[in-house]
Amino acid sequence: MAIGRVRDQRTFRALRRSGTRGRSGPVVVTALLDADATGAGARVGYSVGRRVGPAVVRNRVRRRMRAVARELELAPGAYLVTADPEVVGLDFVDLQRHLASAVRRATG
Repeated sequence: MAIGRVRDQRTFRALRRSGTRGRSGPVVVTALLDADATGAGARVGYSVGRRVGPAVVRNRVRRRMRAVARELELAPGAYLVTADPEVVGLDFVDLQRHLASAVRRATG
């Protein structure tokens, strides 16, 4: 199933207020699962701050995280994936491992 995007402020506020967090290395995932979602898939937002690097680096990190998230089996709900500056030095396999582990910790 395709992954949608988190765009509205209401969802970001709900994630901040009542989402559960999971961290693995330089990746933090905040999840707000939707138990009564019928047919709705996962929606993901990405937060890559300026401390990570210039725009080219931040966009590359975002694209890599998006590619990893597509491979995961995400439960219906909203997710916010945040990257610390150390994520730049990770290879793709390590990024996969950290993102999958953070999702598991956030979703219980």
